[in-house]
Amino acid sequence: MSQPLLSVEESSKVLKLVGDQTRLTIVGLLKDQELCVCELVEILEMSQPSVSQHLKKLRSAGIVKEKRQGHWMFYSLNEDHAAVDLISDILTHMPDQKEKIEALEQSGKRIVCE
Repeated sequence: MSQPLLSVEESSKVLKLVGDQTRLTIVGLLKDQELCVCELVEILEMSQPSVSQHLKKLRSAGIVKEKRQGHWMFYSLNEDHAAVDLISDILTHMPDQKEKIEALEQSGKRIVCE
């Protein structure tokens, strides 16, 4: 389903957000599945507060959504956001991030949050 067109201002804001390498990687990782903050910390090899700050910016813009399960916070791409088509188009021009999730699974850290 095609989303409504974004204004130039809205498009600019989205492009600025995903113009950051870490946030673009996060969006790429969340494209196909939800991930826990602790999984993103492992994949990105960053501190939890740093990853949380990036997620906060994406969440505030409505690009990602969160879901609490017990003590854990899971994030996924917000498919209802008006910029989802723009973001999806951007992601088609970069390498798939699935190998990072596969490496996490192989290391036995994929299920850390359960």
